[in-house]
Amino acid sequence: MLYNLLYPFADQYPIFNLFQYITFRSIYALISSLIFCWIFGPMFIRWLKKTQGKGQPIRQDGPQSHFSKQGTPTMGGLLILVAFTFSTLLWADLTNPLIWLGLTLTLGYALIGWLDDYLKISKGNSKGLAGRWKIILQLFFGGIAAYGLMQYTDPIVDIPFFKTQWDMGWFYMPFVIFVLIGTSNAVNLTDGLDGLAVTPTIMVAAALAFVVYIAGHVNFSTYLMIPHEPLAGELTIFCSALIGACIGFLWFNTYPAQVFMGDVGALALGGALAFVACAVHQQFLLAIAGGVFVLEAVSVMIQVASFKLTGKRVFRMAPIHHHYELKGWPEPKVIVRFWIISFILALIAISTLKLR
Repeated sequence: MLYNLLYPFADQYPIFNLFQYITFRSIYALISSLIFCWIFGPMFIRWLKKTQGKGQPIRQDGPQSHFSKQGTPTMGGLLILVAFTFSTLLWADLTNPLIWLGLTLTLGYALIGWLDDYLKISKGNSKGLAGRWKIILQLFFGGIAAYGLMQYTDPIVDIPFFKTQWDMGWFYMPFVIFVLIGTSNAVNLTDGLDGLAVTPTIMVAAALAFVVYIAGHVNFSTYLMIPHEPLAGELTIFCSALIGACIGFLWFNTYPAQVFMGDVGALALGGALAFVACAVHQQFLLAIAGGVFVLEAVSVMIQVASFKLTGKRVFRMAPIHHHYELKGWPEPKVIVRFWIISFILALIAISTLKLR
């Protein structure tokens, strides 16, 4: 909004030339969303405690240590979403269709998560929205985003480590929907410990911010041999606003958490990351940077498949972070080690841009 309002006056007021720079607006998008969370976070958490009563229901079959968290409010992801949306609208070029597509997908997935959280709280159990309705709604919003991307970007997938892109044609649309839904649910599965999902989200978003900035710059993208998307550079502001909001939320969500993210946050964050990756054809890079999310999702699939086929469990409990809890690792140790792994994977993902 500030770009659209102030940059046209740059001829009369040279200081407004600053708004033409994506780097400048990205920095302040991050700062704006961070400060927003710090200012409004405490009163928002007090409001959640007042309205939710017992807070998020705790899984009865989960680790015993989690029962001490009973009463912690959930739906804290709403704070992330409001801060992120406010900052994106404030600093992004609002004539860019990818910004609006990204916001639509993110807020659409947030709505699904909100319905799930609301049902959990109102019914006092951890089941929430039926799985089939989650998938149907994710398909709906994912379909909108995938169709939009087909209109504004090429239907190709960049292959890490190789100087090539895979033209998928119309198969690209179902592939994008699969990535959107898979990433969204993978982040949701990861959100089981204090700060476990939000910090890897920050790291993946930072890696993607770097990639979309390069993809939007014709010289950089040509040099690194990645697909050039002229509209993609503006998504750097989108990613930066998301990073700032997540850092601000982590202030309250770090162990021991004052508030849980809830599905409203986890589904939305996963969708946002997947959308950005798809917009610049870096779905495989997303899988590398978001390897922690992939690991969590795969551990659940392995556990379910093993139990149905053999009647035996591979892990003590899935997702895999619970396995390590039941092995005796303190919760902070599990969280920090997963953060470290996520940081390393984000660096590896960025390195693939040069390893071609």
